Amino acid sequence: MSAKAIREQTGKELLGRFVSHGIVSKFAVVTENTKWDALTAEHPWLLTEKLVVKPDQLIKRRGKLGLIKVNATLGEVKTWLSTRLGANVTVGKATGKLNNFIIEPFVPHTADEEFYVAIFAHRHGDTILFHHEGGVDIGDVDAKAVKYDVPVFGSISVDDIKTKLVHLAPANKQDNLANFIASLFEVYTNLYFTYLEINPLVVTKDKIFILDLAAKLDATADFLCKAKWGEIDFPPPFGREAMPEEAYIADLDAKSGASLKLTILNRKGRIWTMVAGGGASVIYSDTICDLGGAEELANYGEYSGAPSEQQTYEYAKTLLNLMTSEDKHPKGKVLLIGGGIANFTNVAATFKGIVRALHQFAGKLREHNVSIFVRRAGPNYQEGLRIMREEGSRLGVPIHVFGPETHMTAIVGMALGTRSVPAEPEKMETTANFLLDASGKEDSLPEAAKPAAADVQPAAASAAEPSGGGQAEAGATGYRPIFTNKSKALIWGMQSRAVQSMLDFDYCCRRSEPSVSAMVYPFSGDHKQKFYWGHKEILIPLYKNLEDGIRKHPEADIMISFASLRSAYDSTMDVLKFPQIRTIAIIAEGIPEAKTRELIKTADEKGVTIIGPATVGGVKPGCFKIGNTGGMLDNILSSKLYRPGSVAYVSRSGGMSNELNNIIARTTDGIYEGVAIGGDRYPGSTFIQHMLRYQDDPEVKMLVLLGEVGGTEEYDICAAIQSGRINKPLVAWCIGTCATMFASEVQFGHAGACANGERETSAAKNAALKAIGAHVPDNFDVLGEKIREVFDRLVESGVVVPQAEVPPPTVPMDYSWARELGIIRKPASFMTSICDERGHELLYAGMPITEIFEQDMGIGGVLSLLWFQRRLPPYAAKFIEQCLMVTADHGPAVSGAHNCIVTARAGKDLVSSLCSGLLTIGDRFGGALDAAAKQFSDAYDKGLIPMEFVNEMRKQGKLIMGIGHRVKSINNPDMRVKILRDYAHSTFPATPLLDYATKVEKITTSKKPNLILNVDGFIGVAMVDMLRNCGCFSLEEANEYIEIGALNGLFVLGRSMGFIGHYLDQCRLKQGLYRHPWDDISYIMPENMTGYNPM
Repeated sequence: MSAKAIREQTGKELLGRFVSHGIVSKFAVVTENTKWDALTAEHPWLLTEKLVVKPDQLIKRRGKLGLIKVNATLGEVKTWLSTRLGANVTVGKATGKLNNFIIEPFVPHTADEEFYVAIFAHRHGDTILFHHEGGVDIGDVDAKAVKYDVPVFGSISVDDIKTKLVHLAPANKQDNLANFIASLFEVYTNLYFTYLEINPLVVTKDKIFILDLAAKLDATADFLCKAKWGEIDFPPPFGREAMPEEAYIADLDAKSGASLKLTILNRKGRIWTMVAGGGASVIYSDTICDLGGAEELANYGEYSGAPSEQQTYEYAKTLLNLMTSEDKHPKGKVLLIGGGIANFTNVAATFKGIVRALHQFAGKLREHNVSIFVRRAGPNYQEGLRIMREEGSRLGVPIHVFGPETHMTAIVGMALGTRSVPAEPEKMETTANFLLDASGKEDSLPEAAKPAAADVQPAAASAAEPSGGGQAEAGATGYRPIFTNKSKALIWGMQSRAVQSMLDFDYCCRRSEPSVSAMVYPFSGDHKQKFYWGHKEILIPLYKNLEDGIRKHPEADIMISFASLRSAYDSTMDVLKFPQIRTIAIIAEGIPEAKTRELIKTADEKGVTIIGPATVGGVKPGCFKIGNTGGMLDNILSSKLYRPGSVAYVSRSGGMSNELNNIIARTTDGIYEGVAIGGDRYPGSTFIQHMLRYQDDPEVKMLVLLGEVGGTEEYDICAAIQSGRINKPLVAWCIGTCATMFASEVQFGHAGACANGERETSAAKNAALKAIGAHVPDNFDVLGEKIREVFDRLVESGVVVPQAEVPPPTVPMDYSWARELGIIRKPASFMTSICDERGHELLYAGMPITEIFEQDMGIGGVLSLLWFQRRLPPYAAKFIEQCLMVTADHGPAVSGAHNCIVTARAGKDLVSSLCSGLLTIGDRFGGALDAAAKQFSDAYDKGLIPMEFVNEMRKQGKLIMGIGHRVKSINNPDMRVKILRDYAHSTFPATPLLDYATKVEKITTSKKPNLILNVDGFIGVAMVDMLRNCGCFSLEEANEYIEIGALNGLFVLGRSMGFIGHYLDQCRLKQGLYRHPWDDISYIMPENMTGYNPM
């Protein structure tokens, strides 16, 4: 929702800060947690002034409800609150707890000092209402108040206000009022208010007081106004408490590019919904209420916009926890997992998240006798439905699963017992078979639309083959199509998937060339992107600058913008500077309403059609489609979008437009054109604009409208029918009929789906449409039947002549999608078993990164997972950390550090310097861990006593790796070894190899005191003891890790820390290029030169 109501205290605080014409604004807030001593200390005026107290919870007409106490002392306020604070009251149909009150100074004034002022937004600007008599008894303010309209991009002056708005007010107050209203309007626009009402506004001799205030802010403007707004609290409507689960989902939604919404209506209800799509979610709620389930409906919500598997899991988990946390229901509970046909959401991915949640709550679902009904379609829906069916058989929970062969809301009737559950759903072609066998089936036509032998004509060509290119010339009727099969588009944004979808559609429609001319993306340089055109690859240019794309492609007259909500306004205004572009589709959702109105105003002035914002776009079968409209190719083919039909529709919802494609294809000869104008409050183009286009197009024989609650655009169509401007048969239905059945206001998925009066309700619109002659079904559940009925009459009367099906060409499936569908397989180029970054959370050896931190596993624990694929005991993880600590550095003189320093001083980067040092590690420097471990363990395993081992190595002329030190000796021990030795003896379960190496050390040091077990040798033998005796490895596994070099890895990793330290040290000291001194080099030249003598 964009326009959200705010508390009175929030509105007054904002006005108090920003209205330049001074107002008196001071108040205190009381909740159930308020400490009166602290409150009076913060607001000492409470102790000295007479007060007014009232609840601040979006309750209308508080005075008439007896919810205001005026002219009271603090003691009287406390007494009054003692019986109300925390109490439940009923306001209309809503019952809620009074838990937030506002206290203000009482303002003595006379009736002639009260005024009324309000400002509200509409499509064409803002209207200011003013009445010179304010107060609770103002009555019908719309009839009484003076109105002043400020158009988009318009302004208002103080003089205008005086002469046209406040001229009926007392003369001595007009200046004050005019200056105040001018400042108020400026704040209203700058802070993105959408509604602001002050009644009464009190103007005394020298002061202005706002006594009562109601306001709404455009929440989508948060990214523009955050600094001015501060932290804004958008409270729920009275009667519906803010639930922590709702807050959790709202937080998920804020962090996601998808849309996740949840409103809890009745925690004890037995009917729960998890619906994909803003429009579909409304329709499911409508159908539940139509079938008598309003009182049992537990929630309203939606998930859409391609949420990830993890996001869907979190949403489903929250919902299932709510569903199973209350008492059992004697009839059992019902979960409807529904949705229309997705355009781009991967159904299987979202269903995997839902299945994870179902599996987690399996026991509780059985305990609460839950039945689950599923209906979904869209990309990869077959895989999604398959895993859902399999989960049902595993869980022991009844799960009834249906796809696009079943009407979208049929599962509601099944769940509520008004419709039988079919034993087996109707079969439809699988994605793979459908793409490989696109011969078309005559049986898929409705009976009346099947052509008789004498009636068969070639497929209509008028829509697909106009005489001109690009925007077709206006014909005799003045009709000018916005899409033809010659239309060319520019794509704003790096949307490769959408572009490929458009090209596949073009190829399927037998277009002669792609509909995409170029792409524009300001965050990339000019280059070309590779795409498929049927079986071959083509290149489409991408430009950094919009002007370059438009100049180099004069044939492009459509812009499809995938710009984000933050950049969509600026980028669209840039596009509108070029008269070449005649149609703009804006996909982004959440553009501030004021910005959208400016786009509409500018586009109208330039004669440009805008589709959106908040839309998937539109489609003209056989000609052109916008972005992801129509979904995957299997849906395009099953809905026959590759060739024109006779039915044109307009919808607000993008998801429901795809459902309409399916419904109309199954009940008529198909779609001629369909547009989703978008779910925002102010769509760029309106229902009537597109309906008039369809009326004027001779190829359109029938119209379909899917309106919704909120706004009044549907009445424009009623007027057009009444005047005879529209005379083609119209099937119409407005969704959101359930809105009037809820006790408190519910904001549906679309920003514009909210009625601000009886006239904006779906029931009123449906009644008006029916009264004017439109064909209005009883509910959405029978919309398809109504469409079939009207279409069959057109066929019978000869208005529609059935045409022979022309099979589309086969379009190859992308390899990546074929693999996603499980149709093909291919050996992987790489295998990994230690880390997986693909999901919602990084996994180390199967362990989520959050658990690693929660359990404080440390570096040793992480190494145990990544190197050894298991979690080692804490003492082992700590020993690994100690090994890293003692091997981190051994001064600048050793070969590795020396090389690193020289390289750093040569001006090389950190990585080069580090590599220079690491390349010196080997048997002579630091690489003795593996060799020592092998030598000592081999001797121990063979049963050689220490003396035999030493003698055997002498006979072979081999050094014992890990024995000997240049500086340290038996008399000057290496403290690193002592620390590690003490730790191993005190924590390891057994140290047989360490004990064996210690005996060898006694033999070697008896010959020479510096032949000690050095740090490399100690770590090598101690690691063998740890691997063999910690209980995590078999002997074979332990030996394998020694063979593959795992132990040397400890020295490499540890010493890397030191090398990096030396590199940073040299940079910090600003050391120059190193040149070794001559006096430290022994130059040995040959004394007698022999060989060729040129003399």
